[in-house]
Amino acid sequence: MAVPLHQALRVGAYVVKQHLIGRKRYPLVLMLEPLFRCNLACAGCGKIDYPAEILNQRLSVAQCLEAVDECGAPVVVIAGGEPLLHKEIADVVQGIIDRKKFVIVCTNALLLEKKMDQFKPNKFFSWSVHLDGDKGDHDRSVCQDGVYDRCVSAIAEAKKRGFRTIINATLFNNADPERQARFFDDVMDMGVDGISVSPGYAYERAPDQQHFLNRNATKELFRSIFSRKKPGKKKWQFNQSSLFLDFLAGNQTYECTPWGNPTRNYFGWQKPCYLLGEGYVGTFKELMETTEWDKYGTGKYEKCADCMVHCGYEATAVTEAVTKPWKMLAVELFGIKTKGPMAPDLSLVNQRPAEYVFSAHVQNAMSKLKHAPKVVEMEDSAD
Repeated sequence: MAVPLHQALRVGAYVVKQHLIGRKRYPLVLMLEPLFRCNLACAGCGKIDYPAEILNQRLSVAQCLEAVDECGAPVVVIAGGEPLLHKEIADVVQGIIDRKKFVIVCTNALLLEKKMDQFKPNKFFSWSVHLDGDKGDHDRSVCQDGVYDRCVSAIAEAKKRGFRTIINATLFNNADPERQARFFDDVMDMGVDGISVSPGYAYERAPDQQHFLNRNATKELFRSIFSRKKPGKKKWQFNQSSLFLDFLAGNQTYECTPWGNPTRNYFGWQKPCYLLGEGYVGTFKELMETTEWDKYGTGKYEKCADCMVHCGYEATAVTEAVTKPWKMLAVELFGIKTKGPMAPDLSLVNQRPAEYVFSAHVQNAMSKLKHAPKVVEMEDSAD
C-alpha cells in the first residue's frame, strides 16, 4: 500500500475516534467539485454534459473551504471537470493544507505543467493524474490523441519538483489484463507514488454505454490483472486499502457506504454520492440527516447494481481495516486471492427500480441562473 504512513495514522485515528464516540455514519473523503467544465470529452464520462451556463459556474474559494470545514473529513479529493481550469484552485488547495487536511487534486494533466508553479510540494498534497492505460488505451479512453504523452511529461516534471504524484485509472470491459499489468509496471517505472484503480461507473448520461463492467466481469478482470504480477518487477503500489483491492477481486462481501465520500459541487451537497445526483441540499448536516441512505447501494437500487467504485466501497474497506486489522494483515501477508470460489455477492432481488431525475435538477439550476447577476470568466485553454 502506497498511502504515506503519516496519512494512514491520521486517518486511522480519525476512524477510531468516530467509533469510540458511537458515530454510525461519518465522512472519510470529501469529493469537492469546484466546477464541471473540462478540456476533454471522454466517452465514458457522465460529469460534463451540462448546458454552457452551468459549465461556466464555479464554487468560490470561500465556498470550497466552507465545505471542507462543514464536512470535517480528513481527506479532500478535488475533482470535476478539470480542477486546473479554476483560476483560484491554488488558493483552494493552500486553504485545505492550512487546515492540515490531505488534499488530492485529480487532473487530466493537460494544464499541469503550465500551472505547476502555482503550487508547492507539501506532505498534505498530492497530484492524481488521470491515466487509464498505455498510450493506445489512454488516448482512446479520453478520445484525443497525444494526451498520454502529455501525462507522462507532466508526471516526470511533478516528480522532479518533489510533488507526491499518483495516477488514477478507470477500467472498462475492453481492458486487456496482460496489457493492464504491463501498464502498472510502466507507471511504477515512471516513479509514481501510487496507483488508484476502479471499474468505471455506468453513468446513464455517458456517450459510450457499451463498455461498462458488471460486477462479475469486474471481479474476473481484477483477478486476471492481479495474477499477472511478474517476479523481478517493482511491486505495484496502490494508493488504496488492500481490502478494497481484495473486494475488487471478489474476495470480500461489502455494502456501499455512500456517506463515506460526500460530494459538494455547484448544485450543493449531492444525494446520495459522487456518482448519483438524485437530490441536493444546502448543508452537510442536511445531507447526513435527510438522505434516505437505506434506499441506495447494490441490492437496494437498480442504478447501483453493478457498482464497485471506490467512492462507494473504499470507505467500507478502510473502516474494516481499522476495526478488523487482522483481515487487512492477511491480505498484506498472503496477497490477493486470484483463484477459487469468490465471496457471496449481494442479492438484487429486492432492488427498487431506477428513477430518472437528472433533467429536473438541471432545469431548476437554469431557472435560478436566469435571475442571477451575470458573471463571465475567461477559460484557460488546454495548451
